[in-house]
Amino acid sequence: MLNDIALPGRPFPLGATPEEGGTNVAVASECAERVELCRFTADGAESRFELAEYTAGVWHGFVPAMEAGDRYGFRVTGPYDPAGGKRCNPAKLLLDPYAKAIDGDVAWDQRIFGYDFAAGPHRPEGMDRHDSAGAMPRSVVVDPGFDWADDPRPRIPYADSVIYEVHVRGFTARHPDIPPELRGTYAGLAHPAALAHLRRLGITAVELLPVHQSLTGGPLRDHGLTNYWGYDTVGFFAPHAAYSAAVRAGHPGGQVAEFKAMVAALHANGIQVILDVVFNHTVEGNEYGPTLSLRGLDNPAYYRLVPGDLARYYDTTGTGNALNVNHPACLRLIMDSLRYWILDMHVDGFRFDLATTLGRQGPGFTATAAFFDLVAQDPVISRVKLIAEPWDVGQADSYDLGRFPALWSEWNGRFRDTVRDFWRSCDGTLADFATRIAGSADLYGGNRRRPSASVNIITTHDGFTLRDLVSYNNKHNEANGEQGRDGNDDNRSWNCGVEGPSADPAVTVLRDRQSRALLATLVLSLGVPMLLSGDELGRSQLGNNNAYCQDNPLSWINWDEADDGLVQYTAALIALRRGHPALRRRRYLTGARPGEVGWFTPAGTAMTDADWGNPAARAVALLIDGGAEPDRDASGRPMTDDDLLVLNNGWWEPLSFILPPPPGASGWQFELDTFTGEVRRPAPTTYAAGASVTVGPRSVVLLASRLLP
Repeated sequence: MLNDIALPGRPFPLGATPEEGGTNVAVASECAERVELCRFTADGAESRFELAEYTAGVWHGFVPAMEAGDRYGFRVTGPYDPAGGKRCNPAKLLLDPYAKAIDGDVAWDQRIFGYDFAAGPHRPEGMDRHDSAGAMPRSVVVDPGFDWADDPRPRIPYADSVIYEVHVRGFTARHPDIPPELRGTYAGLAHPAALAHLRRLGITAVELLPVHQSLTGGPLRDHGLTNYWGYDTVGFFAPHAAYSAAVRAGHPGGQVAEFKAMVAALHANGIQVILDVVFNHTVEGNEYGPTLSLRGLDNPAYYRLVPGDLARYYDTTGTGNALNVNHPACLRLIMDSLRYWILDMHVDGFRFDLATTLGRQGPGFTATAAFFDLVAQDPVISRVKLIAEPWDVGQADSYDLGRFPALWSEWNGRFRDTVRDFWRSCDGTLADFATRIAGSADLYGGNRRRPSASVNIITTHDGFTLRDLVSYNNKHNEANGEQGRDGNDDNRSWNCGVEGPSADPAVTVLRDRQSRALLATLVLSLGVPMLLSGDELGRSQLGNNNAYCQDNPLSWINWDEADDGLVQYTAALIALRRGHPALRRRRYLTGARPGEVGWFTPAGTAMTDADWGNPAARAVALLIDGGAEPDRDASGRPMTDDDLLVLNNGWWEPLSFILPPPPGASGWQFELDTFTGEVRRPAPTTYAAGASVTVGPRSVVLLASRLLP
C-alpha cells in the first residue's frame, strides 16, 4: 500500500472529475480530521492519497494519472463519538456520495459495520477496527462524454401527460421479443419492442421506480430475497448497475452511457423520463446499520438525530433514518443530484418518495421549508416535473395531501381511495367521487394550483395491481417471509365473489368490467392520470400487495399471458383523452362560468344538496361544455371540444339515464361503454335530449355531442 499526498486540486465540483493528466477529487465533511482517497487496481490492491486541502467544509485534491474507469473510495479519520452523533472510522471504506457509477456489491458482515457487534452501536469504546475494503463496492470514475446529437427533450404540459409507472427490470425481464442479454436493463427498455408497446398505449412519460444505486440489506439476503423496488439508496448520482447490459457484459461504469442512450431513445419516441427518487433516507439505516458512505463522512450533517440522544436516529420514513434537510451539506447533495440528472442525464422530472420528510423544517411539515424554497428559485430544477408522494411515516402530520407548494403535483391518495370505494359500491361516496373526477379543487384550488396538481392514481407499485384489486379481498404476502405482517390492510378491493384466480365465467367477466370502469375513471378524470405498468396487460402478483422484495416472475410482467383486449381498450381510452381537450382542462370544473359544467341525477334533473348527501346514491351524470371558455394551446388558439356527458353507474344493476340537452349541438353519440368495452362505435346512434340510455351495472358511458357549425 502506497501513501502519498494529492496535489491541491479544487473544492468544486464535488466527486471525482477526470481531467487532463488526472482526476480532481472533492468530498464534503465538516467533522473529518483527515480524509484519504483510496484507489484500487483491478486485482484489489489499494493505494492511498491524502486530501490535505480543506476549503469551506470540502476536502479536495488532484490525483495524477487517475482516469475514467478507475475504482476508488474514501477513508475518514475523525471522532467516533456516538453520544455526540459522530461516527468516523478510518477502517471503513466509504463510497463517494457523488460517485457517477458504483461497481460491485456489499458483503453484509461485521466488516461493514462501524461498531463491534459485541459492544453495540452506542459505546465510544466499541468502534470496530476490521478493514471493510474487502466487503465493499467501489466508486468508479466516469467519463461524462456522450453524443446526445439532437435530443428532442419533449416538452409536454402536465395536463396533456399520461404517466406510466414502470420498473426497469420487471418491464422487460420476460419480454420474448427482446434479446436475453438486454432483458431487465436500460437497453431493454430502449429496445424497439418495448418502445412499440409504449407508443401503442399512447403514454407520454415513464416514471421509473428508483434507478439510483441501491443495496439489499442483510435481513432480506438471509431470506434469499432482494431489494427489488430499489428504495434503499446508496448512490444518488449513480445509475443502478444491475440494470445495465454493459455491466453484465463486463464493463463497469458502462451503466452511465447506457442510461443516457435509453433516455435518448425514449425522447425520440416523444416520451419523457421521470425518476422516482428517494431523498428521505438511505440504506445505512439506524444506529444498528452499516457504515457505507454518509454515516462515516459526516453523520450529523447528513442524518437527523434525536434531540437529546444523538446516538439515535430520528425516523420519519419507517426505515431507521431520515436525511437531515436542515443542513446545508445535505441540501447541497440533494440539489446537486437533481441538477445532475437533469443536465447530464437529460431526465424530465422527479417523483419524490415520502416527500413530506423533505418539508420537515422542524418536527412538523411546512410548505416553506428550505428545500422547497431552494427548488422554487433554482433555474434548472424548477422547470421540470416535480411530483410529491405527500406523506411519510409515524408523525402526527404524516399525511399532507394538498399542502405542497405551487410548483408541485402530488399523488392523489384521496382519488385512489374514493374511486376504489365507489366502484365497489360503498355507501356515501358519490359526492367525493364527483369532486375527485372533477380535479380535486378542494385539495388544490385554494392556493391557485391547477387540476394538474393532482396525479390521479388507482394502483401503483405499492399495493395491489389492477387485476388483483378486482380479484382479492385480502393481501397474500406469504412469499415475503414476514408472516403476513407487511403490506397495507386497507386495500379497498373487491374479489367479485371469489378470492384469487377463478375459472367461473361470471366472475371473470365481472372482473373485466370492474377493471374497465376503474381505468375509464382514471383516464377520463381531470388531473394527470398515472397507470401502473402491466395493469393494461392484466398482470397479477397473486394477491401480494407489497412485492418490494420479489425480484422474480411474481413481479415481472409476463408478456406471454398479456390480455391483448385490455391493452387495446387502454390504448383507446388514452386516445379518447388525447382527442378531447375538455378532458384535459387546465382549470377546474367549478360551475362558476355559466354552462361550463352540470351534474345530473339519472332522472335528468340537476343534482341537489339532498341528492349529494344521500348515502345510498351511487350514480351521477357529468356534463362538460366543450365550448365554454375553452383553454388555449401554446399558440393561443382556443381548444374547443365536443360537449361531453359522462354517465357513472355505481349500482350492481343496470340503470337508465335521461339525457340532458347538450349545450352546443343537437344530440349525443356513444364514445365509450365500459360494460361492453366498446370505444367509438363505427356508426354510432344519435340520442336526442330527453332520450333514455341504459348504463350497465358498475359501468361508465361517455357520450359526445358534435359542435354545430
